[in-house]
Amino acid sequence: MSRILFSLFILCSIFISACKETPKEIIITEIKVEAPFEMPAIKTPDFSQCEKILITDFGAKQGNKEATTKAIADAINKANTIGGGVVVIPEGEWLTGKVHLKSNTNLHLEKGATLLFSENPADYLPAVQSTWEGMECFNYSPLIYAFECENVAITGEGELQAKMDTWKVWFARPKAHMENLKILYDMAAKDVPVEERQMVNDTANFRPQFIQFNRCENVLLENISIKNSPFWVIHPFMSKDVIIRGVKVFAHGHNNDGVDPEMSQNMLIENCIFDQGDDAIAVKSGRNQDAWRLNMPTKNVVIRNCLVKNGHQLLAIGSELSGGVENVYMENCEVEEGAKLNHLLFIKTNERRGGYVSNIQVKDIKCGKIDKGVLGIETDVLYQWRDLVPTYERRLTPIKNISMKNVKAADVQFIARILAEEEEHVENVNLKNIQVDTVRETEIIQENVNGFKFE
Repeated sequence: MSRILFSLFILCSIFISACKETPKEIIITEIKVEAPFEMPAIKTPDFSQCEKILITDFGAKQGNKEATTKAIADAINKANTIGGGVVVIPEGEWLTGKVHLKSNTNLHLEKGATLLFSENPADYLPAVQSTWEGMECFNYSPLIYAFECENVAITGEGELQAKMDTWKVWFARPKAHMENLKILYDMAAKDVPVEERQMVNDTANFRPQFIQFNRCENVLLENISIKNSPFWVIHPFMSKDVIIRGVKVFAHGHNNDGVDPEMSQNMLIENCIFDQGDDAIAVKSGRNQDAWRLNMPTKNVVIRNCLVKNGHQLLAIGSELSGGVENVYMENCEVEEGAKLNHLLFIKTNERRGGYVSNIQVKDIKCGKIDKGVLGIETDVLYQWRDLVPTYERRLTPIKNISMKNVKAADVQFIARILAEEEEHVENVNLKNIQVDTVRETEIIQENVNGFKFE
């Protein structure tokens, strides 16, 4: 009997030991989001039961970029290998190069932790499959990059910060940079394979995004702070089931949009603070022939309870919208008094874009002075591209079913300005309970609009 009991004890010990060593898996939860359209539940990863993996256990050292970059990569590899892990950045400042996430990984910054990203472009090589203003190409790696991943997160109360020494010089976009833009535009228009669009050279100077989730699923960004950015700050590209919650962004450089959902679906952006040099939230869907080829609209995006301290627009749609944009709902957002802002909602496109815009709803918004207006819709926005490159194929953009209600603003140039094409009228715009203290010029300006209501 004693031998049997002893054997059972040994077996139990082995079983318990194995259980301790077996990593606990990620839990996938579904978040139901209320919206005035059919909004699928958003799948999101829960890492609360997963192993915590300290980067210091892999040799990370403060002030040592090479050691910390390698340690983060090794910790991410372990999290991915065991099927789920939390890569912990502890308190302190950690200088690093690029961070490439893998599936089933949560990059977690503890309170008081700063992950400081190098200003050296060489640290973001080799080039990766990325984008530039709606066109696919191989470029410098985004500072944090995930490609074809699932169950990825960046969380915690720490800060992600970009050193700007080089990137701010590249803001200037000199002639050589613009010539490289023309080359990429031509390659995209002619459907040159993406792997042949190599845009890292001595003169292109295409700045990388800070965070890009490229073709990812089940993505969570929560509670982190982000300071400075070479280019767009948070860029979900061709991704599904994305939650951005409680994130604070301060980035006042050129093209520093806060969040750019592009050809992405089923997204929630809530409880965030944006202090931007460009649009706070810019919903995009690819540029021209590239987006027609990829054929993935941006849809089912809910934005709520956000504060904007500065930015060009509270919510922009376009101008890269060639894949189509539908079902975008914003509610209960505020623009801080004294913020510099052009529009609350600005929909912009041009004769090259095609695509479509449908069912954009905005309600319960408060703001102070606006340089332009509550609503702007313009269909001839080309900026520097007007004379830089030709129109290879002309496709207009149908825009319909736009509504804004319960908006309070102090001082505006106009309430709504809609400038559409004679060949493609804007359809069904409904403004209700728009309260404005002062209109500096004309309340309503409209060209080629069918079904405009102002109540």
